[in-house]
Amino acid sequence: MTKVYKLRKFSKYIEKILTIGLVRANMPKVLTVVSIFSANVLAIPAGARGVIFGHVKDSITGESLPFANINSKQNPRHNFVADENGSFRLDLPLGGRWEVSYAGYDTKIIPDILKDTVIEIRLSPMSVELAEVVIRPRKEKYSKKNNPAVDFVNSIRRQYGLHNPLNAPYYSYDKYEKTVLGLNDFRSDFSKGFLSKKGKVFENYVDTSSWTGKRILDLMLKEKTSTRIASRDEGADKEIVRGYRSAGLDEVLNQENMQIILEDAIREIDIFSNNVVILQNRFVSPLSAIGPDFYKYYLTDTVYVEDEKCVELSFAPHNPQSMGFNGKIYVPVDDTTMFVKKITMRTPQDINLNYVENLYINQSFEKDSIGNRHKTYDDICLEMQIVSGTPKMYGRKTTAYDNFSYAKRDDLKDFYKKLGRNLELEEARTRPDDFWQRERMVSLSAAESRMGGMMKEMRKVPILYWGEKVLSLMESGYVRTGRPSKFDFGPLNTLVSSNTVEGARFRVGGMTMSPLNPHLFAKGYVAYGTKDRKWKYKADVEYSFVPKKNHSYEWPRHGIYGSYSYDLDMLGQHYLFTNSDNMFLSLKRKKSILVTYRRLAELGYVLELPNNFSVEAGFRYETQESTRWVPFDFADGRHDKSYNQSAFRLSLRWAPGEKFIQGRSLRLPVNMDAWVFQLTHEFGPKGMFGSAFTVNKTELSIQKRLWLSAFGYTDLILKAGKIWSQVYYPALMWPNANLSYTIQPESYSLMNAMEFANDQYASIDFTYFGNGILFNHIPLLNKLKLREAVTFKGLVGGLNRKNNPEDNPSIYRFPEYADARKMSSTPYMEIGVGLDNILTFLRVDYVWRLTYRDTPDCDKSGVRVSLHFSF
Repeated sequence: MTKVYKLRKFSKYIEKILTIGLVRANMPKVLTVVSIFSANVLAIPAGARGVIFGHVKDSITGESLPFANINSKQNPRHNFVADENGSFRLDLPLGGRWEVSYAGYDTKIIPDILKDTVIEIRLSPMSVELAEVVIRPRKEKYSKKNNPAVDFVNSIRRQYGLHNPLNAPYYSYDKYEKTVLGLNDFRSDFSKGFLSKKGKVFENYVDTSSWTGKRILDLMLKEKTSTRIASRDEGADKEIVRGYRSAGLDEVLNQENMQIILEDAIREIDIFSNNVVILQNRFVSPLSAIGPDFYKYYLTDTVYVEDEKCVELSFAPHNPQSMGFNGKIYVPVDDTTMFVKKITMRTPQDINLNYVENLYINQSFEKDSIGNRHKTYDDICLEMQIVSGTPKMYGRKTTAYDNFSYAKRDDLKDFYKKLGRNLELEEARTRPDDFWQRERMVSLSAAESRMGGMMKEMRKVPILYWGEKVLSLMESGYVRTGRPSKFDFGPLNTLVSSNTVEGARFRVGGMTMSPLNPHLFAKGYVAYGTKDRKWKYKADVEYSFVPKKNHSYEWPRHGIYGSYSYDLDMLGQHYLFTNSDNMFLSLKRKKSILVTYRRLAELGYVLELPNNFSVEAGFRYETQESTRWVPFDFADGRHDKSYNQSAFRLSLRWAPGEKFIQGRSLRLPVNMDAWVFQLTHEFGPKGMFGSAFTVNKTELSIQKRLWLSAFGYTDLILKAGKIWSQVYYPALMWPNANLSYTIQPESYSLMNAMEFANDQYASIDFTYFGNGILFNHIPLLNKLKLREAVTFKGLVGGLNRKNNPEDNPSIYRFPEYADARKMSSTPYMEIGVGLDNILTFLRVDYVWRLTYRDTPDCDKSGVRVSLHFSF
């Protein structure tokens, strides 16, 4: 062992000298060394056994690689897997060679290992054949100053805008996308258990991931082929969907919603922008303007990529918990334009990202004859787990690009002037198999090709048949009455609720579906309160000029509608993103009896255009009925039991690029990236259909999510409004008070209902999400992956003398129970700080009321909660 010890010491001494020399010389080229002695130097007696302790790490960041594979090249029975920390212990006969591999990393061959030794194996990220090895000290002192790698990145940034094909007058290309979702690392045995008889159907859909080598049970397959056309001269940039098909569990869910969710979550990545947009987050691009401050860069190697010698630039974020990547960029050695040929990257293991265990990205580019670059291949792979102990999920989106052209596409020339960014051919969803055989740029695996018959086979298994029905119920909130369903009962979240006036409220309702009539739809409900003993109801009828696939509220709407209802009107408590009788809003921080009963009749016309501009015009007639808590009393003692109000209404809304999940009566934004502008005006003269006063009201709202790259994002909502006429107090602009313990947008968490009477107002609703910008840097706390949330809500308003009953005895007095007041010059303000991402889904805020703290019976502070699911 003395000779072996001296050899080890000598090799470490040589390695140290070479490393110090490399760092001091700051050499741009890479030095090749041999750091492991072969078995013929360190001879091992035949049959010798030994205990080997090892640790597998990332060669750039030093991060542990959990569950890496350690395989014997001689005996497959001696194959092992490292633990969750990348560590392993082998007690085996020594001799032969070992292969160490990990998903997204190059496989490394290790020669014979000494007896009773501890080794550290560093794998190079991504699948590029390394020609050389770089040695770097484990404890580095990184500096971006005088760093040739940083200069290299800056050179790429200076050049890439010059070679963008979108700068041409016309540009187009075809692309094919294949998205697969399934169960990851699927190890079930179909020979036993409840699936032993009929569960063998799953065997037809078991695949092997080429990224990870794990077994995948395919559950959903989506294919899309499209053409992107862009014209700088005509200001057009559109995607024309020529074919779309899906199979698997997608048949159970709303296919359009699933398509929107997946395409938004796994977007096409532009590595040359400042941010990489994926999983509804903004990751800092390695080529971002702030990249040198966010990433550490190294010139690590020169390698061959597709027979072309390239410089390998490695990068890793300074803080592995921040929104960044580890990876490598490859630039041809002799290319003075700094053309990026390939990029491969993955998220660090400690990243503050929910549900995602691994995220891999691989992109390839080619240069054309005039020096412009074209992306030819994009591969994104995700390994996820929602909750520990539940099945792991697998997702992969593969995109191939072809047919690049600088000519105007004659076959699509009519689309350059059409409204909308994303357009779909009428025959796109009915394409035959031979169309896909021609258009498919990435072949299907055997399991993927059989996905078309999956649901038919699964429905033969009783537990899966009923599981499908439960899944459908959870997704829609309605109970179907057939297949296809002509009438659905629901929504289920309003079946039972409660409030102070009604006590327990029971409601049943439903709606007709397109199989009954694709143009004519009806929906409604009846409700009963056990305390007020009154029946409430609503009936809607809508005629759509365009046929619908499922229900009347599908985008885009173009039709006429009418409705009639009788129900409670909760003054100052109009929830904008859910039903007021949602059972989850029944638990309130304080009681509210400030309600009237309202009869409302409406007639309207709605038109939604493909560019997300919509027009809605209508007429409404309502009768407000007083209650003992909200009487209609004049100053002279006169009293009205009810009054009538009528007006015409026009609403203009524009939300370019908006994406949302389509519900039966609500639309929930997938993200808030789009600017949303809405202008509404109502007008109705006094006396029209017995109207008690003139209605003349204008409101404007603007909202946007503002992304701050590595520093999180802000949701901003600005609103303003004014009533130009004299009205009775129920028609004033009462700010929305949120009396529940939940966090609700566009409402005030600590305001009382009907606290401020306004006929003009301006408001701001501001929420900042830090994405762990502070907590990621606090030891121990960073393990919880908490995220910061800061809210501010402000309102400034006024009440003219003509609408103030203290100054005008000809209008109703404010209800005594309301304690309503006119706002002073001081704005109403409340601020909150919160912990987001608790257990990955819970947000808890503590909110303070900053002004008007002398209001009787007001809450000055309090805890508010919400479920906040995000990656």
